[in-house]
Amino acid sequence: MQFKDIIGHHAIKTHLVQTVKDNRVSHAQLFLGKEGSGGLAVAVAYAQYINCTQPSDNDSCGSCSSCRKYEKLIHPDLHFSYPFFASGEKDVATTYLDIWRTAFLTNPYMGLDYWRHQLEAGNKQANINIAEAHDIIKKLSLKAFEAEYKVLIMWLPEYLQTQGNALLKLIEEPPEKTLFLLVSENQDRILNTIISRTQLVKIPKFSSDDVRQFLVSEKSVPEDRANEIAFIADGNMQTAINLLEEETHPYFELLINWLRFVVTDSGLNIIRFCEEDFPKLGRENQKNFLLYTINVFRQVLLIQTGLSQLVLLKGDELDFTQKFGDNFKSEQLEAAIGLLEKTHYKVERNANPKILFLDLSLQLVLIFKYQMEISKNSIDQGL
Repeated sequence: MQFKDIIGHHAIKTHLVQTVKDNRVSHAQLFLGKEGSGGLAVAVAYAQYINCTQPSDNDSCGSCSSCRKYEKLIHPDLHFSYPFFASGEKDVATTYLDIWRTAFLTNPYMGLDYWRHQLEAGNKQANINIAEAHDIIKKLSLKAFEAEYKVLIMWLPEYLQTQGNALLKLIEEPPEKTLFLLVSENQDRILNTIISRTQLVKIPKFSSDDVRQFLVSEKSVPEDRANEIAFIADGNMQTAINLLEEETHPYFELLINWLRFVVTDSGLNIIRFCEEDFPKLGRENQKNFLLYTINVFRQVLLIQTGLSQLVLLKGDELDFTQKFGDNFKSEQLEAAIGLLEKTHYKVERNANPKILFLDLSLQLVLIFKYQMEISKNSIDQGL
């Protein structure tokens, strides 16, 4: 993978290229970014650039022997480690390497759920086990076959848990010309002893324009549909890809009708919505509707704080956000967003949608109709 194949992230790409030019390549780096931000793709492109034999000023050549092998993820000095769903104690990442290659080459912005689906893992627990840690030590103790650098790219090191202690000495004092590129989505879950031994590279989420451009140019999505998906995805490319597989739903119309009943405390209509309209959406579209609603409320907050230039909505949606913001305070909107995020979390875990959406609706009635103050604690307790 070359840098040019990755949408956006121009500043990050420039920085990484400059580290190679200046001969300041740190032997252990932590690429930190949310799911769908492209950290894994950036790490692979960086490794390819480092080992390219004919690099240009801003990218690998894509045609030398090293690049051709990197493009297929078959370079003998490129190693991957990642969470997997072991069927036995001796399973290691290379057991699933062919599936991994196919998954990444198909979707370099993949998230853990996408990877889980490729392995047909069901409800198994993802993990990087002790056998994998020992296998890493064994592989990296060998001399490089043909490249200047041996590279280990570890995706989601937060799943390494205490097994990571076995790698501490290797990360701190690796063999000469050996690179560790760790790609994480949650710094809080990584062992502190590993974080302290790495150089941090922050990967920001994609802009809505980046996501829209990707959908239009790479997936041939019509402009209007691409704008809608980019708005809901909120910078998460994996979410955008998931949305492509869903049927088009009029989330705006659904939101307008639902909020109309909420702000007027129309109890019977709220109950009908929660028993009929929301359940028939299905779990994925319930999640998408909640993300859409969260993002709409955030757009209202931007307008209220005088940042209209950052608002992404247009037409009827923009008109709605302006009028809605005139009638409600930012504290109410922030409390509502907290409730929506809690509901989204519960939907992901297959909670009963009728109960969830009814509880959410009634609490929003308290916020918008009766303007009751909802503290963070009451939000946490409410769902």
